[in-house]
Amino acid sequence: MRKETSTNSLNRSILNRNCGMVNALSMVGGRWKPAILYSLAEGRQRYSELRNGIPQVSERMLVKQLRELEHDRLVARIVHPEVPPRVEYELTERSKELLPVLNLLSDWGRKNL
Repeated sequence: MRKETSTNSLNRSILNRNCGMVNALSMVGGRWKPAILYSLAEGRQRYSELRNGIPQVSERMLVKQLRELEHDRLVARIVHPEVPPRVEYELTERSKELLPVLNLLSDWGRKNL
C-alpha cells in the first residue's frame, strides 16, 4: 500500500511539473500556429496577407488554426463593419508574451537547418 502512495505522489509531481508545458503546447502546438503567431508579430494582417505569408498552409488549415488561436485568446479577430466586410487578425497581449520564445525557437531552427 505504501508503494502505491509513493507512485501516485510521483505521478502527481510529474503532472504538476509538466502541466504548464502541456497547457502551453495545447494552445500553440501544431504545425502552423507558431508560424501564424510569428507572422502576426509584424502587426495586424488580413487573412489574405497571412495566407500569402505562409504559402505552404492550406486555406482550410489556416482557418482552423486561426479559430483555435482566437478561442485560446492568442489572436484577436477584428471585423470592420464595411461592405464587403474586412477582417483583420492581430496578436493579443497574452500572445505577445510568447514573442521572445518564438524568436528563440526561430533562431534555434535556423542554427539546425
